[in-house]
Amino acid sequence: MPKDFSRTQRLGEQIRRELSTLILNEVKDPRVSMVSLTAIKLSRDLSHATIYCSVMDSADKTETIQALNRASGFLRKKLAAVITARIVPALKFIYDESIERGAHLTDLINAARKDDADRSLIDDDTAE
Repeated sequence: MPKDFSRTQRLGEQIRRELSTLILNEVKDPRVSMVSLTAIKLSRDLSHATIYCSVMDSADKTETIQALNRASGFLRKKLAAVITARIVPALKFIYDESIERGAHLTDLINAARKDDADRSLIDDDTAE
């Protein structure tokens, strides 16, 4: 019977949960507030982890990601104390633009639907 989740997926999910807690409770940098970890991509040998983050205040997103990358050594050390993996991956934080892209696409779809509704009202008025 095949496994439902690979080891990298299970470890990635555990790292995401633990990092969320560590960022919330342990990181004292004021630039690192209102951060959500959306996904983690682990290398096959589990030595590198790319963490995708979304930031609530999009004006400070570059500063927040830079602060997280500067704190990656501290977070890796704290993570090593919590997880039971032999190798704790090096952490690299990247801003996740998918939420902004999704919101933009939703706005475009809503505008197109509104435009279609307005045109159908105009067509109905001219047909009478």
